[in-house]
Amino acid sequence: MPAHAKLVGLLAFVLAVVSLPRGAHWPLLGMLAVAVVVLASTRVPVSLLLPRMVVEVPFVVFALVMPFVALGPRVQLGPLEVSGPGLEAAVTLLLKGTTGVLAAIAFAVTTRPRDLVLALQHLRCPDQLVLIVAFMVRYTDVVLDQMRRMSVARESRGFAARSPRAWPALASSSSALFIRSYERGERVHLAMLSRGWSGRHPATVPLAATPAQWALALTPAVIAALTSVLVWAR
Repeated sequence: MPAHAKLVGLLAFVLAVVSLPRGAHWPLLGMLAVAVVVLASTRVPVSLLLPRMVVEVPFVVFALVMPFVALGPRVQLGPLEVSGPGLEAAVTLLLKGTTGVLAAIAFAVTTRPRDLVLALQHLRCPDQLVLIVAFMVRYTDVVLDQMRRMSVARESRGFAARSPRAWPALASSSSALFIRSYERGERVHLAMLSRGWSGRHPATVPLAATPAQWALALTPAVIAALTSVLVWAR
């Protein structure tokens, strides 16, 4: 499926899920099931999917804390007494966050980074945004490789980050990595200017999607939108 159709479908689905009101747990569970079906349709092994779920950890921690710090009437949750509104908000946050993460993972594991850049360009996103994404895709591996070499260099000199005493060395390495990345960016920019860079991303062959592909890409979003309308209409 073309990347721009998947991207539009993903954004529309996430917006429709977010529009569901707080406390609509059963509809949110249905949307979570839709996201699971979409993810299962990618046929990507679970061993490759689980590490990508780590991005949801901050939301999970925040949701676990919310019932204990929120105000409002208290309810009994097993041996604990927690805030009723906070518990409801935490459940809603977990359901919406997990649904969005699963949908985003389904998009990520089936879309090459280069195709994402082409999709943004095809959808007439601002040139600056397309350029930022394009350079991030191209040079992330370069920066990560530099970071790995610096880590090997520290370990070869007997360094081990086992206590707060190692923090100054790590801070110094982070500063050096930032300066080297900044200088590399300047050199790349000068090289681009010397080759006639005009400030605009080069035009590419327009992407195309058939009506059937658009229908398939937007099916989860349509289901979520109809569910949201029905819930708000009650």
